[in-house]
Amino acid sequence: MNAPAEGARLARPPYDAALTDIASYVQATLAPSAEALTTAHWSLLDALGCGLESLDYPACTKLLGPTVPGTIVPGGALVPGTSYELDPVTAAFTLGTMIRWLDYNDTWLAAEWGHPSDNIGGILAVADWQSRNGHAIAMREVLLAMIKAYEIQGVLALDNAFNRVGLDHVVLVKVATTAVVAQMLGLPPEQLIAALSLAFVDGQALRTYRQAPNTGSRKSWAAGDATARGVRLALIARTGEMGYPSALSAPLWGFCDASLRGAPLRRAQPYGQYVMENVLYKVSFPAEFHAQTAVECALALHPQVKDRLDEIATITVRTQQSALRIISKDGPLANPADRDHCLQYMIAVPLLHGRLTAADYEDAVAADPRIDALRARMVCVEDAAFSRDYLDPAKRSIANGIRVEFTDGSRLPEVVVEYPVGHRRRREEARPLLAEKFHRNVARRFAGARRDALVALAADAARLAAMPVRDFVDMMVIAP
Repeated sequence: MNAPAEGARLARPPYDAALTDIASYVQATLAPSAEALTTAHWSLLDALGCGLESLDYPACTKLLGPTVPGTIVPGGALVPGTSYELDPVTAAFTLGTMIRWLDYNDTWLAAEWGHPSDNIGGILAVADWQSRNGHAIAMREVLLAMIKAYEIQGVLALDNAFNRVGLDHVVLVKVATTAVVAQMLGLPPEQLIAALSLAFVDGQALRTYRQAPNTGSRKSWAAGDATARGVRLALIARTGEMGYPSALSAPLWGFCDASLRGAPLRRAQPYGQYVMENVLYKVSFPAEFHAQTAVECALALHPQVKDRLDEIATITVRTQQSALRIISKDGPLANPADRDHCLQYMIAVPLLHGRLTAADYEDAVAADPRIDALRARMVCVEDAAFSRDYLDPAKRSIANGIRVEFTDGSRLPEVVVEYPVGHRRRREEARPLLAEKFHRNVARRFAGARRDALVALAADAARLAAMPVRDFVDMMVIAP
């Protein structure tokens, strides 16, 4: 598309429809379904539990807290699992990074993938900050903001594959956080739409840090950065700072031409609560979601192969096209961030050990030469039916199949799992496991009455929703 000559005088256009659609959605009253509210309850607890577990890892904790060490912001936001009292932008980064660090929080898979609970860093930080400064906010409002943030991120992910143009999916975290935080702050329509335009004209993260040969730990704090940036942009818009009406559609200079190679920003369906109702949980192991069913397959095969590892000739993995594109890797793996996005590594460990935990990505476990020996015997191939069912809105399966053949020519029956335990089709199976995961993570930081109170609260969704935000957060912080 040709751009107007530089310096040409043009009439200022109305705001792009994609911006006004998001603004209208977040400002409308939402009547949540019982399923959406229940799912939001567990998504919140699961995300916070993931954050508590991440505090076991120095690579994460070194990034957390105030920019200037020792800084305390009276009346600021408190961060669960810590004693930090921070401005809401820094609190959003800290909590968002904790939630995302281990790649164990909930997931959304479509043309673009991502983690909708990444937005909780910004949502809970702003809600807590407001609740400590004269605003009566109940946790139900946090849950409703989550439903809206999930919907914006997830619906835009259905037909817009940012990964195909080299952008990271956290662009949608920034947009969704900006929208819901602007609404939480009470911005009028013009300021809310301006905030959204700022999110789209903002610098967008490249996907470089998620892909070989550059895979690294930024992928574990990029979402914290994005949700914090969403809070910052909403606060900037609150000052009355101007917006950019054709931030998306401006020829050459707009987001669509500059970042999407001229493609429009598509919206597959109206905004509602579809994403929260269909979100995927990582219940049993911290593995990139395209590999979740492959890990289940490997765990099922472990008893049959654990004593015959040296006899394995070939491990054939049938998978979806998306898994081949983003997590199928040969050769050396440089660090934990590289390993937890390697399909073959995530299969080898459970075949070998009958488990896959966050610690299994660390150097001490990865040094076992048997892991790379198993990886070298794997052949990963696309199954066209798996790829079709992955994209089918009525199915949204994430199937994998593994067949092991031995050097004597014998083979084990192929193990196939279409839907992981965290899928909506296995939601009832997942909830007791989510509760166990939360209880386990709470026990990492709290003991006695505090631990018991949090466990009891998890089982009482109505009571949690009615709690003032500051009371809930106070239950989860550490005294300085």
